[in-house]
Amino acid sequence: MTEIPEHLRKRAAEARKKAEGDSGGDAVASGGATESGGASSGGSEAASKIPAHLLQRSKSAKKRGTDEAPGTDVAPAAAAVATATAAPAPVPIITGPAGHTQRLLTVVKAGSIQDIKAKPMDKVHTWPHLLVVEFGAALAVTAFLTVFSIFVNAPLLRLADVNATPNPSKAPWYFLGLQELLTMFHPMVAGVTIPGIGLLALMLAPYIDKNPSNKPEDRKFAVSAFTIFMMFWAVLVIIGSFFRGPGFNFVFPWVEGIFFDL
Repeated sequence: MTEIPEHLRKRAAEARKKAEGDSGGDAVASGGATESGGASSGGSEAASKIPAHLLQRSKSAKKRGTDEAPGTDVAPAAAAVATATAAPAPVPIITGPAGHTQRLLTVVKAGSIQDIKAKPMDKVHTWPHLLVVEFGAALAVTAFLTVFSIFVNAPLLRLADVNATPNPSKAPWYFLGLQELLTMFHPMVAGVTIPGIGLLALMLAPYIDKNPSNKPEDRKFAVSAFTIFMMFWAVLVIIGSFFRGPGFNFVFPWVEGIFFDL
């Protein structure tokens, strides 16, 4: 037989004594009856708050225990009292902040956990995407110039003669715009001021027009500034190449001819 703890034995004995005392007092008050009837059972039940069927079961077990083994009569009563007095344990409830009991996945959106949509990228890595293209273009231009120089000779003039200065004496085509400015302005203005203003304006253009778009219609200021600079310099080169004759005087090429050698 399972051993019953001592505190349960004591609690069962106290409950039994209290029930017997209450039943005896009720019997004297009702007429001096020696055996507890239905009224005494009802009074003892109300006083001890133990159901009648448990008390009946305890008395039956007491009688059986006296016949079988002394000292074990309180076991069923103790178990009954322990069953009657033990309260059910509350089910633990896990709560979150502020007492909320919702699950995490019902609060957080699925998009913030895993985004399956690919976002468009407007940037390309410098290596290898950009540098491979630039290196390939450089190789193609180098190959073209090598083949072209084999079949076409460079337009070189004869050796310079200090006693025979060519007239007109023109600079290379990429310096003809500056040479044209020298015929119109002072050397300080033509050689330093005007080119310096043009270069400074080109350097400041990206800081003035900060539009990140690559479309020409969205970059009107930058496109306009670069176009004005290129057209200004191109006009000067064309005038110096085809409209300047002997003495670097202004001539019409369809009248005097073209005084320009590549």
